[in-house]
Amino acid sequence: MANILIIDDDPIIQELLFAHVEQSKNIPFVAGSLHQAVKLADTTEFDLIFLDVRLPDGNGLEALPRFKQLPSQPEVVIITAVGDAEGAEMAIKSGAWSYIQKPTTHHEISLQINRALQYREKRPRTQAIALKRNQIIGRSPQLNGALNIIAQAAQTEANVLITGETGTGKELFAQTLHKNSLRADKSFVVVDCTALPETLIESVLFGHVKGAFTSAEKERTGLIARADKGTLFLDEIGELPLETQKTFLRVLQERCFTPIGSSKEIKCDFRLISATNRDLDKMVEKGEFRNDLLFRIKTFHVDLPPLRNRQHDVREITLHFIAMICERHRLQVKGFTSEFMDLLEIYKWPGNIRELYHTLEKAILTESGNPTLFPMHLPASLRIYQAKADMEIKRGKAKEKIGNANQETFLAMEQPSGFTMTDHEILPLKTYRQKIIEEGESRYLSHLLQTVDHDIQKAVKMSGVGQARLYGLLKKYRLKTKSD
Repeated sequence: MANILIIDDDPIIQELLFAHVEQSKNIPFVAGSLHQAVKLADTTEFDLIFLDVRLPDGNGLEALPRFKQLPSQPEVVIITAVGDAEGAEMAIKSGAWSYIQKPTTHHEISLQINRALQYREKRPRTQAIALKRNQIIGRSPQLNGALNIIAQAAQTEANVLITGETGTGKELFAQTLHKNSLRADKSFVVVDCTALPETLIESVLFGHVKGAFTSAEKERTGLIARADKGTLFLDEIGELPLETQKTFLRVLQERCFTPIGSSKEIKCDFRLISATNRDLDKMVEKGEFRNDLLFRIKTFHVDLPPLRNRQHDVREITLHFIAMICERHRLQVKGFTSEFMDLLEIYKWPGNIRELYHTLEKAILTESGNPTLFPMHLPASLRIYQAKADMEIKRGKAKEKIGNANQETFLAMEQPSGFTMTDHEILPLKTYRQKIIEEGESRYLSHLLQTVDHDIQKAVKMSGVGQARLYGLLKKYRLKTKSD
């Protein structure tokens, strides 16, 4: 029997999945939130997890890497809303076994349970592969997921595509892959596709013979030839012109090329790693990148998480960078205040790890003689971000306090005379409104008469109500004046 965890806050979905798990002769567990699920996962090994996307305390897709990293390595089925194509896509990209849409059918649930457990029974348990991290710092599930793919790819000769925002460390990951591969003792040749002059791209990549063109005064070995027996790293491959993509596709297929001006084909044995911060699939749709080349370069795909999605790693990365920067500039390692670290951990870091490094370097060198780093040493943009964040938090708490106070005031109100209302007996709004108005008028008139010592003339003047109308109200609520 398998242990199956259901993470969903919808009682109907909980009951439906619970019943199917029991019918399949497996053991169901239910959690209504991510917090409850994590507590269960700490004490129980699960084989399969049904994970809803929208939960009271977070997003299921964001938590998926954490569940995938559990010692039991469970399969995960994502539960998405009907028509949520983006949710289904994210589920698959995040490593989910599959997904189901609400509302779902009995057949679909049974099929998912049976297929996932069959697959799990037959697949070998993934063994941890020792990996030289090469200064990659952090322990977050998102980072570990990327490192696991690097470790798998390092055991093969397959082409690898590394994607991620600017500053996430794509070249560092490429170097790590090379250093853990069978080609670790050979060349690692970097080609920055953004820096290639458009008129000389093929010359730089493939080389040329002397006299091939006007400025070719001597023979030149191309970067591809230099990567022979080693690794070729094409950084920002999305910047390659379409014509060059076509030429490079043939090189990738045949592992041979012809230098410009030569008639002799040269064979070259290289392992390809590519990187980009662009969406190559969208570029293919727009006709800006060759579909056949994309298929060739992404046998393995490593998508690096932005730093804002691995904020638990910020402290460890910061300690590493402070030590590195101080050593580089021959300074004593600096300490920092708790406020300094708090600010680093809440900031979103649009420039990712690269921005964090340069921010720390500037902070350290601004007052190189100061042994402690304070928030004042950080750029104004970070401190402004923190100030705005603090204001938003206070504003939110104030709104919550006002809302709670209004609710408490409403709940603390005396029930209008002659009726009671409970959570299970809600009156129609029109009836309740009328009762409240009548109760308010009665209290107002009682207080008015006490204030004017039951003098009808003073009451008329103070209330602004005509004498006839006032007498009518007093009679309605059976209130007396001096004349009565």
